[in-house]
Amino acid sequence: MRLLKGLLWTTYLLYLYVLIKVILFKFGAVDISFLWQQWFQALDNPDSVYNRLDRANFTPFKSIRVNVSRLSDTHHMMHFFGNIAIFIPNGVFMGFMFRQYRFIAAFLSSFMLSLGLECSQIFFAMGSFDVDDLILNTAGGILGYVIFIVLDGIYTREQHIHQEKERVRN
Repeated sequence: MRLLKGLLWTTYLLYLYVLIKVILFKFGAVDISFLWQQWFQALDNPDSVYNRLDRANFTPFKSIRVNVSRLSDTHHMMHFFGNIAIFIPNGVFMGFMFRQYRFIAAFLSSFMLSLGLECSQIFFAMGSFDVDDLILNTAGGILGYVIFIVLDGIYTREQHIHQEKERVRN
């Protein structure tokens, strides 16, 4: 059981690495020295951070409406569904990793992780803050948790059926 838990946490950490690589580094190499450089630039020039904040989207559903109205365009479709899909594993992991408060863990971890990544984009100048990404990422985490619940229910039902068949045979 301890080995399984360790494997689960290791896999979750690998997922977080991939998530950071995709969202912050846009599939490029993860370069910590670049992050430090960006961090010190932001500290030396706070106006650049303020400029990125001015360009940020703080209006809920503004970019979601644009993406949904243009789903026939591959870019908008990938942006919309990608923001949901990339956080589905987080919700599934929370279902496995926590016995109690699974929904709260899925919701809060997805929200806080997304918020951290969105804010990082402002400070590291590696994208732009969009409240709609926060909404879609959190929805993806909740969807992942729902998928976990459905699959867990199917597995539990199958286990009961198998146990009942074994009981009848004996």
